[in-house]
Amino acid sequence: MSENINYWTLFKNGIFGENPVFRLALSLCPAVAVTSGVKNGFLMGVAVLFVMTMTNVTVSLLRNFISPKVRIPSYVFITATWVTVIDQVMAAYQRAVYKEMGLYIMLIVAFAIILSRAEMFASKNKLLPSFIDGVGMGMGFLLALVLLGVFREFLGKGSLWGFHILPGKPLLIMIMPTGGFFAMGLMMGWLNWIDRKFFGGTGGGGGGHH
Repeated sequence: MSENINYWTLFKNGIFGENPVFRLALSLCPAVAVTSGVKNGFLMGVAVLFVMTMTNVTVSLLRNFISPKVRIPSYVFITATWVTVIDQVMAAYQRAVYKEMGLYIMLIVAFAIILSRAEMFASKNKLLPSFIDGVGMGMGFLLALVLLGVFREFLGKGSLWGFHILPGKPLLIMIMPTGGFFAMGLMMGWLNWIDRKFFGGTGGGGGGHH
């Protein structure tokens, strides 16, 4: 299935056309949980980018050796391996942040977007397209978490990346789960409106899986 693939289109699809958070509505709960600040959202996004890319690459390389009867457990095992790698790296080099979001790093194993791309794309395509797909989808997830983090930290704490910017009292609700889902809904609506208004799209719609 790797013939006649436009790599630039494939890359952009993960960021815009099928953005995991804003268009497919996948892994919403972890996205809300870690985006009360830009730094946490950025590091979580980097972790997902790494795991998704490496999972796609590994599944693509082993696609002819994985039995269809055990393909899903195999994908979970591959994902868990790369999650363990990034978990240990963050525990070693970002200990302060890891104390806050270490649990969510381990939950990457069960992210629907990673398993779905392994099943729907990487298992059917060669190495390079699978790599590009993983990077595009991972970058889309990273971008979504950074945007949510900027919006919520700016309004909820009056700061960005820990540096205070706004005077006065912030909207504390924005750093709570309620505010997280509110911010996500606003951004989904805004991006879907832009897509319909300027790019002739139909808006997003997704599964809402964790």
